[in-house]
Amino acid sequence: MTTVDAPTPDDRTATRNVAILVLAQAFLGAQMPMLFTIAGLAGQSLASNPCWATLPISLIVAGSMVSATPLSAIMQRWGRTVGFVIGAMGGALGGIIGAYGLYLNSFPVFLLGSFFTGIYMCSQGFFRFAAADTASEDFRPKAISYVMAGGLISAIIGPQLVKATTDAYVIPFFGSYLAVVVINVVGALLFAFLRIPAPAAPGADAPKGRSRTEMLRTPRIAVAIICGMVAYALMNLVMTSTPLAVVGCGFTQGNAADVVTFHVLAMFVPSFFTGHLIARFGVEKIMGAGILILGAAGAVALQGVDLANFFAALILLGLGWNFGFIGATTMLASAHTPEERGRIQGMNDLFVFGGVTVASLASGGLMNCSGGSPIEGWTAVNMAMAPFLMLSGGALIWLVLRPQESRA
Repeated sequence: MTTVDAPTPDDRTATRNVAILVLAQAFLGAQMPMLFTIAGLAGQSLASNPCWATLPISLIVAGSMVSATPLSAIMQRWGRTVGFVIGAMGGALGGIIGAYGLYLNSFPVFLLGSFFTGIYMCSQGFFRFAAADTASEDFRPKAISYVMAGGLISAIIGPQLVKATTDAYVIPFFGSYLAVVVINVVGALLFAFLRIPAPAAPGADAPKGRSRTEMLRTPRIAVAIICGMVAYALMNLVMTSTPLAVVGCGFTQGNAADVVTFHVLAMFVPSFFTGHLIARFGVEKIMGAGILILGAAGAVALQGVDLANFFAALILLGLGWNFGFIGATTMLASAHTPEERGRIQGMNDLFVFGGVTVASLASGGLMNCSGGSPIEGWTAVNMAMAPFLMLSGGALIWLVLRPQESRA
């Protein structure tokens, strides 16, 4: 019988690929903290109704959600490099259209650019899976963790680029979107150095793997998707509102950029040791810790709107996301076969970014339209975390309490 061969585990090649993906995460990834800092503020200046201020961020995530399945299929057939270059070109196109929307003072055109930016965001989500492709089972969680750690540099570069480019032109934020174009065009060159073989074309009698429905019925896959979706969606729910809340409570755009910087640092600094913690304590415990820390972030945010509260809450939010999302990715990566890779990874990111889309849409409404002041809006945003934390925590407890042989 003909089979679909996975890349032979080779930690020397995996280390090379991880180094390139870390650079890509650092350089190309800088556009994401940039856009999440300025897109809501730009949307607020363009939209006729402040309730739609965060719609540009929602369109970024929606573009990522829609791209997940086709981009995963492209990578399954033609390899990671092709998919990653397509993602970077989508990001460049999004930057061009976004800048043009600002030039025209057109909210619809600006939203279209945001949607194309989502193609890049989707491809960046696959960096973590690419890190695992050529890694051995022991190196896999560390490889995923190291690539996520590349976001540490992007956390520094992105907000500083916002400060340098926001007022570079008469049109606010125009320079930032031009910088996004440059980042994507230059960063796409990194992918020429990846050494991840495309999956072999399956023969007619090759095993097809489980259907999507069958995989969703697998407890380990279902819980990984739920926890990954909740961790990412709640992080986005709060982070999307943060610049609006910080500025609305009387602080400056520079303060908002600094809060986002510390948040993104907290998202990625722990990645240097998250993989080691997973290897030592088990993925379920690290995911559980992530859920608890996300809850603590909401609790701190509800204590007040001093600048220190914003910093503390967003740092905890980043740390909780790191443990929850890297844990969920590691659990998912170990729960499918090579021939199932394209289906399960695309389906996972469809669910994850679908949840993030809903969260980012809800974020603007909760922040600007659920109360009479920014403080009331910020309270509503953080209160909204509770039911979803209970959902993910309950799912994880259910998995842990199942007999060992029935979890797979």
